[in-house]
Amino acid sequence: MAELVTLEEVEEHVYILTLNRPEAANALSTGLLDAVQQKVEQIEQSSDIRAVIIKGSGTKAFCAGADLKERRGMNDQEVIQTVRKIGDTNRMIEEIPVPTIAMINGVAFGGGLELALACDLRMMSTSTTVGLTETSLAIIPGAGGTQRLSRLIGLGRAKEMIYTAKPVEADRAYQIGLVEYMYDSQILQQEAIDLACTIARNGPVAMKQAKKAINQGYETDLESALSIEHECYKETIPTHDRIEGLQAFKEKRKPMYKGE
Repeated sequence: MAELVTLEEVEEHVYILTLNRPEAANALSTGLLDAVQQKVEQIEQSSDIRAVIIKGSGTKAFCAGADLKERRGMNDQEVIQTVRKIGDTNRMIEEIPVPTIAMINGVAFGGGLELALACDLRMMSTSTTVGLTETSLAIIPGAGGTQRLSRLIGLGRAKEMIYTAKPVEADRAYQIGLVEYMYDSQILQQEAIDLACTIARNGPVAMKQAKKAINQGYETDLESALSIEHECYKETIPTHDRIEGLQAFKEKRKPMYKGE
């Protein structure tokens, strides 16, 4: 039986995490969520991984959201617990210490888009659509969508997407800042890998501290945020990588960072 989630190295220090339920549009079953959490723990424990791309298997769906077939057999409390599990999984993805890229290679609806919103960057195929469609099912986005979407694209546009429940095409998603990149489906994965490689070439300690400073600082006032930034900056100063960066610049060569 195929793994529900795979994690493989595609370039040095660059890994792809794949949601592997193509027959169910990579929907978030309980089993798939457990598998994602296990892979996230594996990423967190690895000193080799410097950038992670998250994608769906197949060409039709990144992730269609919650597994509604599974949900039909649940009582109210079980539904609430499952949505909480999706939210907890997304939080784990958000807290991966290295940069993450959601490669939206097919439709991403509901919990699928919420998962992409938990990543640092989003890259989308020009031939697909995304949306938070929950209000059309008489519920609301409950795994981070109402909060992360508004922080990303602004209050008015987030309300428009959630209130109408209408899917958004790639051009519009790029225009409103929902995704940072869009490419033809044929080159999407290579572009994602190239971006991840660019990130992975930079100082690993610096990348982790930059992510920490941005994410933690964004949630607080400017004075506190500047203090967070300063503490994160100080973490980079005693590293061997910082000295290597200066030496490489002096010698006009590419630095060889070790994450130390």
